Amino acid sequence: MNIQRGFLVLLAAAALAAMPAAAQTTSAAKAADSPTKGVTEVPDFSRVWAHPALPWFEPPASGPGPITNLSRWPEQRPAGLAGSAALPASKVGISNYDQLVGDYKNPILKPWAAAVVKKFGKISLAGITYPNASNQCWPRPGPFVLKNSQVQMIQQPDKITLIYNENHEVRRVRLNEPHRAPVTPSWYGDSVGHYEGDTLVIDTVGVKTDRKYAMIDLFGTPYTDKLHVVERYRLRDYDDVKDAVDRNIKENWLMLGDIFSQHRGKFLQLHLTIEDEGVFTTPWTATLTYVQGPDQIAEQVCAENRAQYYTNDEADVPKADKQDF
Repeated sequence: MNIQRGFLVLLAAAALAAMPAAAQTTSAAKAADSPTKGVTEVPDFSRVWAHPALPWFEPPASGPGPITNLSRWPEQRPAGLAGSAALPASKVGISNYDQLVGDYKNPILKPWAAAVVKKFGKISLAGITYPNASNQCWPRPGPFVLKNSQVQMIQQPDKITLIYNENHEVRRVRLNEPHRAPVTPSWYGDSVGHYEGDTLVIDTVGVKTDRKYAMIDLFGTPYTDKLHVVERYRLRDYDDVKDAVDRNIKENWLMLGDIFSQHRGKFLQLHLTIEDEGVFTTPWTATLTYVQGPDQIAEQVCAENRAQYYTNDEADVPKADKQDF
C-alpha cells in the first residue's frame, strides 16, 4: 500500500508544482458556441481542476451523506516519502488513509450492504489492502472515478468530455439527449447532460455491475443496477465554498497540504446526489470542491503488475484464451 501511496504523492507533488501560482479568472463561452437554446452564455469549465484529498467526498452540511472512515488520524500532516501521514490510528480527526474502515452502521446502508462494508473493514484492520478498481488498474465506476485528484473538462456544443489523471480514464457526456432506451450497461454508465443557468447537470445510469471490484468508494460500498448519480457543477467564489472547504479539511487527508483555503480564484464545485434503492435506504449527497490545476494533465499509466504488492500473490489481471497478435 505504501508503494502505491508514495507514487501517488510524488505525482501529486509534481502536479502541484505545475499549478499556476496566481489565480486566474474563468471566462464564459459565447452564445454562438452554447449547446443550449435560449441561453446567452454558459460557464466555461474547460480546463484542468484539482482536488488532492483522500478518500475524497466532502460530507454535506446536513442530511444523509457518504460512508466515512471509522479509523482516524488525530491531525493533518504533509505526506512523507512513504506516501502516508505516518500517524497512529485514532477515533477522532481526519480519515486514516492507511486503514479504510467504512462506517457500516451508517443508516443509509441496507443490512446486506452494511455487511459488505464491515467485511472490507475487517480486512483493512488486519493490515491487508483489499483489491479495488484503483489498485488493480481496472476502470473505475462512477462515482469511484472521482477519487482521481485531477480532471480535465472539455466543453463542446454537443458533449462534455471528462479526462481523469490516473490512467487517463475518459467519460463522455452527451448534451441535451435522453438516456438510451434500453441502456446498455458500461464501465462508466450512460451519461447525459444539460445546462441549468450557471450549472452543468450530468445524469448517469447503467453502470456495469457484472464486473470485478464493483464498489463506489474505497470502503467497498457496493452498488446495483439501480445506481443513479446526478452531478451538478458550478463555478464558485471562495465565500460560496468556504463551508465545504472546512468540511474537506476536517474529513479528508490533504496530501499536498491545504491548497483550498489559500486559493482565491474560481473554484469548481461538484454537488453529488446518489441513489440506489438496492443498496441505500435513502438518497444521499456530498460535494467535491476543486481548485484550478496545471495547464495539462501529466501522462500517467497504471501498470498491471502480476505480483500483488501487498501479498506477493498472483494478481487477478485480465486474461484472454488466445493472444490477439
